[in-house]
Amino acid sequence: MSSPSNWPLPPESIRFVIPRRVISELALHPLSQGLYPLGMGYYRQASGHQMERQEHDDNLLIYCLDGEGEAVIDGQKTRIRSGDILLIPKGVSHTYQARKRKPWTIYWVHFHGHHAEDFAQHLQQRESNQRRYVMPIGIHSRLASDFEALLEARESTYNLNAYICAANQLRQILSHIALLQPLAKQKQSRGGLDIERVHSLMQTHIHEQLDLDTLAESISLSKYHFVKKYKEVTGTTPINHFIQLKIERACHLLDTTNNGINEVAFAVGYEDAYYFSRIFKKLMGVSPSQYRKMRTGAFPYKSE
Repeated sequence: MSSPSNWPLPPESIRFVIPRRVISELALHPLSQGLYPLGMGYYRQASGHQMERQEHDDNLLIYCLDGEGEAVIDGQKTRIRSGDILLIPKGVSHTYQARKRKPWTIYWVHFHGHHAEDFAQHLQQRESNQRRYVMPIGIHSRLASDFEALLEARESTYNLNAYICAANQLRQILSHIALLQPLAKQKQSRGGLDIERVHSLMQTHIHEQLDLDTLAESISLSKYHFVKKYKEVTGTTPINHFIQLKIERACHLLDTTNNGINEVAFAVGYEDAYYFSRIFKKLMGVSPSQYRKMRTGAFPYKSE
């Protein structure tokens, strides 16, 4: 794997390199050998982030959620903006960095496998016989959610099935990008409200708290107009939707992990487990512990 940058990692960012013994197993397993991740992360407002590789021995995908970066790839200089995909195939020398005035926020994943080149060619449309390394697709909350699901692999210290799942999640991400490309030129807003940008911000802060001021500022609207327009489009308020996303993620963690209720609460941005349980029960009709018992049949789906 090409080494990830040594950018100093702040608490709100993630860098995860898959253990080599796991990579060896993924490279041999029939369900993952075609395409598998080597490392992945999330860098938030990555001021000072930069990288130079003359020898690049894997494939790199970067999804810019906010801010800007710039890159020189095979001698081509280009700017990366919010909503852009940067895809650098194996063997292509490159440099890239976050812009100083408005540093980017990105998801990234290094990957390998005998289908990696096939995916790269599928995504990178050629112009004048030159490969396109930067693909504008816009901000999509579902794609951000896909990356968050990929990053969940880091919670498994050694569970091959979890990494096989991550390998197929990566396949989903690349397939999803291809699906989004024909829509890239369409405006990603309704009546002046860029709802995908708002929902992507929610997805990437699912483990934190967000206020209305931050959400409104992300699309350059006043708080009053933001709430009004959002409710016209969705029928609910931004904060209610954000809470719903948190509870959906909590359900996923309760279904797929053995983490305690306190840990699940913290993972979705609640330091007070009792308060989290109250909100969970209000939305789901059962407590977190009762919800977890449903999967074993120890608690009924419906009350008699």
